[in-house]
Amino acid sequence: MQVRIGVQSVPKELVVETSLSPDEIEQAVADALAEDDGVFALKSKNGRVVVPVTKLAYVEIAEADAPAVGFGAF
Repeated sequence: MQVRIGVQSVPKELVVETSLSPDEIEQAVADALAEDDGVFALKSKNGRVVVPVTKLAYVEIAEADAPAVGFGAF
């Protein structure tokens, strides 16, 4: 799964590859938002990403992009 995380006042989004299901990611976001000073923590293939929910702008859950091969469609 590919997860894009927007952080307030940061022009670039965080892109994380994870083996978690979309439901698990959504539940992690909901759990973090339920706490006043919560943090959204996501385990990625390379480590862990932690964002305070007060700075969380958006979380986009998408299938991992398949790499393009060749010069385009014929």
